[in-house]
Amino acid sequence: MYRFFLICSLCLVLVSCSNYNEVIKGDDYVKKFELANQLFDNEEFLKSIVLYEQIYQHSPKSGEGELAYYRLGTSYYKSEDYYMAGYYFSSYIQRFPYSVKNEELMFLAAMCKVKNSPEISLDQTETEDAINAIQVFVDTYPTTALMDSSNQIIDRLRQKIETKEFNHVMLYAQTERYRAAVAAAEIFLEKYPASIHAEEVFSAMVRNSYYLTVNSVESKKSTRIDETIERMRKFEADFPDSDKIKGLNQLVDKLLN
Repeated sequence: MYRFFLICSLCLVLVSCSNYNEVIKGDDYVKKFELANQLFDNEEFLKSIVLYEQIYQHSPKSGEGELAYYRLGTSYYKSEDYYMAGYYFSSYIQRFPYSVKNEELMFLAAMCKVKNSPEISLDQTETEDAINAIQVFVDTYPTTALMDSSNQIIDRLRQKIETKEFNHVMLYAQTERYRAAVAAAEIFLEKYPASIHAEEVFSAMVRNSYYLTVNSVESKKSTRIDETIERMRKFEADFPDSDKIKGLNQLVDKLLN
């Protein structure tokens, strides 16, 4: 019985493949459209793409052509090919500017950029592109039901970039690149004054300012002592309850002595 069912299943697959190839090579666009929709509904997206491309090329201005183009983007999205999906979603909006699907597709085009956002350790240019795309969406559709979701996505992406820049500051500090650590910390605090990492970054700036000073040539020490003391005063003002104040003040006292 097992062999019987195996043989039957194999035959069905062969017949199905044969029928699929015949429809692709044929000129019956009604059959192409029917089979493409069947494959799409069965989540056989890669197979449906071939047929939808043929249908759109044959009749781009028809209802079938418009649906084929819409489902091309959707098929690529479901197949996790977000670059191709983003292309088709954006292109659909340009080709069919009055479609009721355009709000949905503009969001999905932006989501393709979100999906392509790399891990934190890599360059975040695509993450910035994703933030801009979501922002353009909410500016274009200010009453969208997706407003809350869009804002949450933007916050998450911004947090990702912030975390990467925080990691840069701490890496400079850990590798004793004192000047780079101080400069990166100043930039971070200017960009993210309310960051959850602000206290740690600020303390790292004071600490690295101290080490930069003690390792400086004599002609620069006086100026850098003053800069370190000023940074310490601002740290105490911004974080009066910090448990890091005592240790940092000990470093400053060494400079004063």
